[in-house]
Amino acid sequence: MLELKNVGFVADDTVEILKDVSLTIDERFVAITGPNGGGKSTLAKLIAGIYEPTSGQILLDGVDITHMSITDRANLGVSYAFQQPVRFKGLRVRDLLRLAAPKNTTLTDACNFLSQVGLCARDYIDREVNDSLSGGELKRIEIAMVLARG
Repeated sequence: MLELKNVGFVADDTVEILKDVSLTIDERFVAITGPNGGGKSTLAKLIAGIYEPTSGQILLDGVDITHMSITDRANLGVSYAFQQPVRFKGLRVRDLLRLAAPKNTTLTDACNFLSQVGLCARDYIDREVNDSLSGGELKRIEIAMVLARG
């Protein structure tokens, strides 16, 4: 369970982006919607540890992760998927998954990560990341990378 208690964020010591945000997210899929500039990305970056809140607490399964590093949060399964996935010319999907995963990851493991995000590994594993993938496919591959990190 992820819990935010009175989380606030002030950018550049002057611009209040979030104020007293409190919410609880149990183990299910949750979508946060709102207008452009409403703070959705900032909230996600606070949860992932890219930004640190100026007030409040972030708890994961009852443990305070507010001041925990990005790496430590990622090891707990908390990560952030950017709106525009990483793209490198000539890089295949299998290569990208292997870069994200521990060194002992097999091709079978990489295929399983793709399957977990609803992609047929046979159709995607050898495709170039920059070659004819839709935005949705790229996003799924990025989520598979998060899964590969463990």
